[in-house]
Amino acid sequence: MAEDYIWTENMTVGYGKTPLIRQIGIHVRAGEIVTLIGPNGAGKSTILRSVIRQLGLLEGTVYLDGMPMKGMGEREIAKRMSILMTERIHPELMTCEDVVSTGRYPYTGRMGILTAEDRKKVREAMELVHAWDLARRDFSEISDGQKQRILLARAICQDPSVIVLDEPTSFLDIRHKLELLTILKDLVHEKKVAVLMSLHELDLAQKLSDYIVCVNGEYIERCGTPEEIFTSSYITSLYGITKGSYHAELGCLEMEPVRGTPQVFVIGGNGSGIPVYRKLQRMGIPFAAGILHENDIDYPIAVALAAKVISEAPFELIQEETYERAAAVMASCGQVICCLKDFGTVNEKNRKLAELGRDKLVKMGDVLIHF
Repeated sequence: MAEDYIWTENMTVGYGKTPLIRQIGIHVRAGEIVTLIGPNGAGKSTILRSVIRQLGLLEGTVYLDGMPMKGMGEREIAKRMSILMTERIHPELMTCEDVVSTGRYPYTGRMGILTAEDRKKVREAMELVHAWDLARRDFSEISDGQKQRILLARAICQDPSVIVLDEPTSFLDIRHKLELLTILKDLVHEKKVAVLMSLHELDLAQKLSDYIVCVNGEYIERCGTPEEIFTSSYITSLYGITKGSYHAELGCLEMEPVRGTPQVFVIGGNGSGIPVYRKLQRMGIPFAAGILHENDIDYPIAVALAAKVISEAPFELIQEETYERAAAVMASCGQVICCLKDFGTVNEKNRKLAELGRDKLVKMGDVLIHF
């Protein structure tokens, strides 16, 4: 308990007097990122709003730096905790630098006059999120992604020990998602900041978080490390996935396969077949894939999208029986696509398979056919 910078004890949250989630126990240590995941409407934002006192607790206690937050003043909390929520703020006639500067108000006097040291911290925070070039811009006139970076800079310049964020990457493009999360990770490592946040992007949550809290309706369903939480079967269950599939090995989602008798046989491996599988799926063409070793990166995507997959055990030479099964399926297909450029000892029979299907080899769009 002494190591936890923020934690909840028997916390029950909801709206009015109606409980939504009961008996919540969340622990965030200094130098750790704890991420809430779960379906839309499961209660992730409700938990975060209750932690930061935007919503009153129905039961239980939130502790910050060893003290119950209920008895702490706003300025005292603001010196320890900064917040970045999903609500859009609409300050009037404020530059981006002005908005970031409000992060220093817990340290200023009643007049809110910033010292030279305060202004230095404001600039450092804006430079850290690559936003100093926006300093003189009107906050209301910049993009949502730029606003998110400005609000993160405001949170950073508070010099907090804990940062609470609700879907911080929602309005950001790929580059700025990665930049923001890298900044958070650096703060955690270098300044031992504690981070509690929610994320919809499961691939980012899996790569970034130290601990995962799974929220599912009326209760916390499971807690654990990313390695414990992110399995294909559990994420499918948590989110109630019935169309398409989730693959923990690659952290990706795939669409439903095209049903029917395979029309195309795809010879792939080592990632070469994945773009072809996805293109055939988009085109609505049922296909077969093989011969794939079951530890090949192509394999889980082929299983998700192909009408039929011919596979071999990991690290084994392709057996004659496996080759014969593949050849029989290929014979029933009208076309063959070979994505492989090189063949080794282990998959020599894929070369033989390509030779067998020579008359059916085709080029698919910008996917080169190698033989």
